[in-house]
Amino acid sequence: MLERLHFAQRPTEHLFVGTDRYMYFTLSWDSENQQLQTQKTYVDQADKTSRDSQTNDRCHIDPTGQYMALQLFDGIITILPLVSKGKKKKSSEAVSLGDPVPTRITEFFIRSSCFLHPQDETDTSPKLVILYEDNHQRICLSLKSLEYTPGGAGDPGSASLEDLSAREDLELGASHVIPVPAPARGMLVLAESSITYFGDIGSEALIEPLREPAIFVAWTQIDAQRWLLADDYGRLYFLMLILHGDEVKGWKLDLLGSTSRATTLVYLGNGVVFVGSHQGDSQLVRIQEDGIQILQSLANVAPILDFTIMDMGNRSGETHSNEYSSGQARIVTGSGAFQDGSLRSIRSGAGMEDQGVLGEMEHITDLFPLRSKGAKDQADILVAAFVDETRVFQFSADGEVEEKEELGGLSLTEGTLYIANISGNRLLQVTSSRALILDLESGMVTAEWSAQDADHITVASANEDHLVVSIGGLEAVALDLNKDLRTTARRGFPEDGQIACLQVPSICPNICISGFWQSAVVAIMHLSTLATLHRVVMSEDAVTVPRSLVLTQLIPDEPPTLLIAMANGEVITFSFDRSSHVLSGRKATILGTQGATFKVLPRAGGLFNVFAICEHSSLIYGSEGRIVYAAVTAEEASCVCPFDSEAYPGAIAIATPSDLRIALVDTERTTHVQTLKVNETVRRVAYSPKLKAFGIGTIQRELQGSYEVVQSSFRLCDEVMFKELHRITFDKEELVESCIRADLRDGSGDLVERFVVGTAHMDEAGQDMVRGRIIVFAVTPERRLKIVVIHKVVGACRALGVIDGNIVAALVKTVIIFGLNGPDLNKLVTYRTSTAPIALSISGAQIAISDLMKSVSVVTYARPTHPGGSHSLVEVARHFSTAWSTAVAYVDDYTWLESDAEGNLMVLKQNVAGVSADDRRRLEVVGEIRLGEMVNKIQRVEVEESANAVVVPRAFMGTVDGSIYLFALIAPSKQDLLMRLQQAVATRVQSLGNVPFNTYRAFKNSVREAEEPFRFVDGELIERFLDCAPGLQEGICEEVGGGKVDVEEMRAMVEGLRRMH
Repeated sequence: MLERLHFAQRPTEHLFVGTDRYMYFTLSWDSENQQLQTQKTYVDQADKTSRDSQTNDRCHIDPTGQYMALQLFDGIITILPLVSKGKKKKSSEAVSLGDPVPTRITEFFIRSSCFLHPQDETDTSPKLVILYEDNHQRICLSLKSLEYTPGGAGDPGSASLEDLSAREDLELGASHVIPVPAPARGMLVLAESSITYFGDIGSEALIEPLREPAIFVAWTQIDAQRWLLADDYGRLYFLMLILHGDEVKGWKLDLLGSTSRATTLVYLGNGVVFVGSHQGDSQLVRIQEDGIQILQSLANVAPILDFTIMDMGNRSGETHSNEYSSGQARIVTGSGAFQDGSLRSIRSGAGMEDQGVLGEMEHITDLFPLRSKGAKDQADILVAAFVDETRVFQFSADGEVEEKEELGGLSLTEGTLYIANISGNRLLQVTSSRALILDLESGMVTAEWSAQDADHITVASANEDHLVVSIGGLEAVALDLNKDLRTTARRGFPEDGQIACLQVPSICPNICISGFWQSAVVAIMHLSTLATLHRVVMSEDAVTVPRSLVLTQLIPDEPPTLLIAMANGEVITFSFDRSSHVLSGRKATILGTQGATFKVLPRAGGLFNVFAICEHSSLIYGSEGRIVYAAVTAEEASCVCPFDSEAYPGAIAIATPSDLRIALVDTERTTHVQTLKVNETVRRVAYSPKLKAFGIGTIQRELQGSYEVVQSSFRLCDEVMFKELHRITFDKEELVESCIRADLRDGSGDLVERFVVGTAHMDEAGQDMVRGRIIVFAVTPERRLKIVVIHKVVGACRALGVIDGNIVAALVKTVIIFGLNGPDLNKLVTYRTSTAPIALSISGAQIAISDLMKSVSVVTYARPTHPGGSHSLVEVARHFSTAWSTAVAYVDDYTWLESDAEGNLMVLKQNVAGVSADDRRRLEVVGEIRLGEMVNKIQRVEVEESANAVVVPRAFMGTVDGSIYLFALIAPSKQDLLMRLQQAVATRVQSLGNVPFNTYRAFKNSVREAEEPFRFVDGELIERFLDCAPGLQEGICEEVGGGKVDVEEMRAMVEGLRRMH
């Protein structure tokens, strides 16, 4: 819970924060340091003898600013006085929360409560009104007076709530009590069909019916007689009391418009209200005379009901890259509910937005920006180099593009290796045979240098004063741009072999850097002599050789960074010393399986980003003193260049194998969410890479008159535009429960791709006791759905899976394997569960079954061993504990990850080495942690494990609160190190409220509460090591390794973990 605390003696307000572990603390904003600071350290209010509140936890502030009331447990209200500490105290300490005092009440099923405004100045006792449901299901109001007696030293004092009056004649749909301030005073009671005003509970009620029923869910006050109300269907209302003096004569309710379904409303003043939504996008809304205007929408993917992994960076097949990157994973979620339901495509990385396509062009080898005659700082010419020609495009200020047949004497009949503007209003062009300097004013060639004999120029790079070219890859030649391309140095490299790449960096104008094929060496040379100043051997083998390199300034106030792309997909970075030309601090990162090509992109403050072009293109930039690698949403980039023009400021030009386009790319990594508004609950999502389409099960809710009608359907949607291709609507009162894409064996034994949907009927006592169906869909060549099989089942089909080409269905108390046989399904084998199976995880011949109450059991499926034999399901393992399970996934040999409804995660492992048969059947808890959010789905991922990987990703998790988590297994050699690091960081890094890490992450359910997480590492906490000061990092490493752990190695390891998301 969150509540705003206003203290007259303090310049800023405080924020009261309550957690689901019954802890609370207060925060304030430190304007000097621009961060939140803890004002009151956490206070634990947990009471194991009391029952948790059956309704929402609540927090109320007395209008006089004297008391706060917390409703956390049934029959108990906790009073916290706002204590004044005297005039001699500093203003930051003048007022604070006092010690909590619990007081008993007789009301239990509380729907709403609030403090009332005092009737007059003599009314000094705060009044608390409670709207509740009694044991006879009557809706009642109770008015109580708070009596508080402060305590002495060490005594928290005492409090009581004395009954003043009560009413028992309220409408059954009453849901909210709103306090009314002066001049009217009293309260409003919101119900489904009426709004009632009470001056006092004992006085006569003013009841007026609503024009049409509404289920109100949130309200906020505008002033003394106006409020905003929100209902369950996303409608926003304006409520105004009609006063005659200080007497209420009635009220007026107007519909303003539709927003997301509000969870909370906050009026910000000047007609602007914040609509906070849990099941849709939160919105900033302005109230106008003719309705509302949505000023801003804040993306929200909660609740995630289901999700599927669209790809892991390789769309061509089932294999994946040898190193995980979050930017390579694209996750599609079914988010929101009812009218706020949507499909969301989520990807973390540097986003790219196309601005325009110049045309279809193939085999572009490189791109270059130029400034024409008269242009100042921005480019207006884009040069596209091909193998045997060069094309030039000129851009006007309004974005019009013209291809030029000639420009300033440029050679357009051969391919260009390098071209740039240089001083003196000149152009430098390098082709495979020669280098040219051209005068932009006259279009004349003022200097030319050609390679001798039949040699070709293979690589070229230049700064403002010098050009260096590679001749046949065997020697380097340095040319002076200010002396008509006079040769200043020439050198061969017989000991290192051919030159693979080189750069003449602008930030260090006296050096040239080159990489060599045979020796895998990177050498730093002096420009005037090409003498080697420093050399580094990159690899001992002949395969891992440098392919591209660049020296640039990524991080402010730090030495320049040299980035080297190796042929095996690694990117190696060094810190470069400008004075000694020495490289240090070697770090390696894997971007893919092939060598990348670098292009430098300028950014503000004299810094640069580096665009790495490879099969998984990435943006490399500096942030918080470290280098960050962010995947770019450019799947087929072949070459890139900066193109900051008047028409497209800050843009880049990007060539793909088929076209040339202008785009904007983010300067840093962000989370990109693409939304398809479905306006229905997206209950289940399945994805077919082969069909390039999604199958989604949706639930539509709408009002028809005064009746709510629910209708479910199954849709086929295109993967690119999320466009609906076809829809099939189910029977009335039938809901989608499960949906998968499966390769099933047809009657001939061949595997065919199908979508399989499981349903349930809302009316369980339906005709012939049929409570659900299993429906198999095929997709026609016209991309339409075709029903292949409809099979009725006697229980809701909660989950589906596929094993050996057969359907696995989780019904009530039963798991059944069905075989597809023409137009019907044949029951092959049945397994009886403890209560209700909720989720399935299938790996090989094993099926892990997540039970509603009895945790996880594992069964093995076997086909008949001889003709006429029977299929079998044999239980081989079970977790013998009570757990309200919500999801399960296979993550390793004999190992499963389970989530429960109380926000915990457990790693279960079968004890296959047990002494007895009972021991070998037991699933043991080998790790547990409190996530704090209920997980709706766990999806296993397949990532090939690299030899030196610290962790190996195994699953994604989607939660009710809209979070997506990555679960990974720690390499055995790193487990002790990371757990020691977690403990050391937890004791040194303070959280908001100073809540202890072990308490925050300790397992907790209704049966058991642990003291700390068990064999689980919180990646977010580990990453805070990078935010620590150098001295603190040294202390942490000393505690972790006793002086044997190097700080730089630890920092590099944690940076590698952070790059995973």
